[in-house]
Amino acid sequence: MSAGKTAIPKSPLADFAAFIAKAGAFDFDDDVYHHARRALIDYMAALLAGADKEPATNLVAALGDEIGVGRCTLPGQKGRYNESGGVLNALPRAAALINGTASHIVEFDDIYRDGIYHPGCPVIAAAMATCEHIGATQDTLLRAIIVGYEVSTRIAEVIQPAHYRFWHTTGTVGTFGAAAASAAVLGLDANQAAHALATAGTFAAGLQQAFRSDAMSKPLHAGRAAEGGYLAAISAQHGVTGALDILEGDAGFGAAMSMNVEWHKAAKSLGQSFNITRMTFKNHGCCGHTFAAIDGALLLQNQHGFSAPDVKAIRIGTYQTALNVTGNARHDAPFEGKFNLRYVVAHGLVFGSVRLDAFGPDRLTHAEISRLVDECDLYCDPQAEEAFPEARGARVSIELKEGRLVEHYQPTRIGDPDAALSDQQLGDKFIELASECSMLTEPSKRLEQLWQVGADKPVRGMFLTS
Repeated sequence: MSAGKTAIPKSPLADFAAFIAKAGAFDFDDDVYHHARRALIDYMAALLAGADKEPATNLVAALGDEIGVGRCTLPGQKGRYNESGGVLNALPRAAALINGTASHIVEFDDIYRDGIYHPGCPVIAAAMATCEHIGATQDTLLRAIIVGYEVSTRIAEVIQPAHYRFWHTTGTVGTFGAAAASAAVLGLDANQAAHALATAGTFAAGLQQAFRSDAMSKPLHAGRAAEGGYLAAISAQHGVTGALDILEGDAGFGAAMSMNVEWHKAAKSLGQSFNITRMTFKNHGCCGHTFAAIDGALLLQNQHGFSAPDVKAIRIGTYQTALNVTGNARHDAPFEGKFNLRYVVAHGLVFGSVRLDAFGPDRLTHAEISRLVDECDLYCDPQAEEAFPEARGARVSIELKEGRLVEHYQPTRIGDPDAALSDQQLGDKFIELASECSMLTEPSKRLEQLWQVGADKPVRGMFLTS
């Protein structure tokens, strides 16, 4: 049965499919385009910082038959170059998988707060791979990014917070976002787009257990979502059908991965209000559930003028999900440090920030950081718990050796929509992270080019790093 001829029952999936089908002609305003460029810049920063790190490099080796051929590009990878130089080329599924994975490695990727979700890694990796593969324009890329964000953030929002008990939203919902973005690039009609989303729903996976130990699986969630979304879309273009009630069916996505989902809210204001304008861009290189505590601790330090050796004890209260994910006691490995609330707050107090250099061996074994970790207690704060997931707060109390007790409730995170990074701050972040890529020259010039993405310029070539 052809995907293009299957009737679509009325459902949120049908609404999303209709929106995808209109992507090429939709009149997005300048502000929405601007936020799409911000998302692209943030994605590229995280991608370039992670491109030559494990497990992205492992995947390049594992998928050797799909590397050195094709029209898609892998930045920051040394080896066989394409005709333009500076990057490896790859087939689209491999590019989506590897770039999606690479962009999630250094934990600097964007967040949709209300959905507990990182959309950039799967959505933009899939959109760029699809664009490069078929020779699409940068305007098509921006439209696909917007569509992928809008579809997936709405799905993410209505399934939370129950979904996040076991599932990693970036791996699950990210598959829908990647499928929507790829479908928009391919110009699928509403029937085909619906089947792309339906197939994406049964591809969706990603268990939280993967990021509760020093394993490489977590970034693979983002890459696998990008790859799965691309495969769902290209398959639908060629007639593969899916279960059109995959979201709300008795054995569907909502029933299996959440509780009492109000699917009728998912497509509300779709095409009128744009979630891509309300993204969080990370200001710290670790799990986003730790950010409010880091921000609160640094604010207290700046306000009261104490240094790390002046601190006797720390007490942090935050929402229970943050404790579940980042309350672990170990920071022996970089991955453990990124998901250790005590460690990143202690690091912030000692060094003033939590950036890319926060998880090297010298920092993980630093005596003063270790002392503060041992003197830090965690608890569930009622105010923060009540505000979650719409707000991510933390209460930080610091007892000083001189006897003073200072306390602050941080209601949101620097980088959240209500405390957003400016374009200048976002650009500074790009230059810092992109400079990690040994093959990138002139990051400031690349940033300038990214602010100008659009019109009929080709997507292919944006990754070039020489």
